[in-house]
Amino acid sequence: MGKFLDSVDIKALRFAVGFPVLLAAAFALSAAFLRPDLPEPLAVRWNDDGGISFAPFAAYVGVGAAMIVAAGWLVLLQAVPVSRPTVMRRIMMGAGLTVSLFVTSVLAAGLVGQAGLADARESRVDLIVLAMGSGAALSLGVILGFVFKADQQWTPEDDRALRHALELELDPELASDSIRLWVHARSSVFVMIGIASLFPASLVSIAVPWLGALLVAAALVGAAFLFARVTADRSGLRVFVAGILRVVNIPAEAISAAAPADVRAADYGGWGYRHHGGTAAVLVSSGPAVVVRKTDGHRLAVSGGNPASAERLAEVLTRVAARARNEGRSPSQGDAGA
Repeated sequence: MGKFLDSVDIKALRFAVGFPVLLAAAFALSAAFLRPDLPEPLAVRWNDDGGISFAPFAAYVGVGAAMIVAAGWLVLLQAVPVSRPTVMRRIMMGAGLTVSLFVTSVLAAGLVGQAGLADARESRVDLIVLAMGSGAALSLGVILGFVFKADQQWTPEDDRALRHALELELDPELASDSIRLWVHARSSVFVMIGIASLFPASLVSIAVPWLGALLVAAALVGAAFLFARVTADRSGLRVFVAGILRVVNIPAEAISAAAPADVRAADYGGWGYRHHGGTAAVLVSSGPAVVVRKTDGHRLAVSGGNPASAERLAEVLTRVAARARNEGRSPSQGDAGA
């Protein structure tokens, strides 16, 4: 997989794969809006007298969408490999856009030319739609060929990767002072939530559909809050409920001690985020956790996943807290202590 990613332009690949699909979807949606005004079947070939070959609406739209995707992929993917000359990649990118838009214009001209008719044998290809679509396809393809940056570009992701590599080179211990883990409730809890919400929701939705959907949404939100992302590094401890909502942010210098423990969620007020007096907790289940003591006397309990990860988290927090306290001392304080 790594060799493949190194041999292709990822941004160009995303465009080459996604643009024809989105264009085909837009064509199908537009055809659906025109469906009430179209005859059945639709003409797919014409001569001077009108339509001579016919196909059902679904076949016209389905085959047409497949042609848009196939034509776009066939040409656009030629611009993806980075080993090819820059000029060739630019030409293929512009040509791919032109081809896919031209195929769409032809199909759309055929549909518009039949709108409002009772018999497709009287239809003609709409030349205005065909001319305007073809002109737009050619001009947009030329523009894309000029603006497409086929050369390898330095991105912000590269900046972050370089900065991280330099930090590790200058401080090899940095990697050991960082840990990230996801913790979640037991699978039986999610099964229970599903049974307790989906079955009533299915019954309620018969009478009030929106209320059934609301029950399912509430169950999904509740299940999401039984996940937590825990991050510990030299800046301190951070905990994100549902992976995105930060509820804990303790600087490393504010940590006095951290130790693994086997806790009961009921002792801390239950699952989820709890805060009472000088004690806080982010627990997704009873079991392995890390109890953090802060320098102000408050305590925090965080689920640790399993005993090994809980012990590892406690070790990292203890080490970064000690480092932060040592780095926070002034030279005079260090001499006095000596």
